[in-house]
Amino acid sequence: MSSNFWVIGGEFGSMNFHKLVEGSAQVQGPYKTRKEAEDAWRVISEENRHKAGVRFSIVEEPQRASA
Repeated sequence: MSSNFWVIGGEFGSMNFHKLVEGSAQVQGPYKTRKEAEDAWRVISEENRHKAGVRFSIVEEPQRASA
C-alpha cells in the first residue's frame, strides 16, 4: 500500500499563518512519492518567495485499508 502526497497552501491573512485569505487556497497533487511533492513544493515556493504571507506545506494522505 502506498501513500499520496499533496502540496497545499496559499496566502495567509497574518504572519501567524492560521487563516488563509479567501480564494487563495491552492492544492497540487497527488504525487506518488515524497520526492515528487518536494520538487513541486520547491517550484511553487520559489514562485512566491517575494510574498511574505504565502506558505505551502507537504502533506501525506492517510493510507486506507483495502476493502
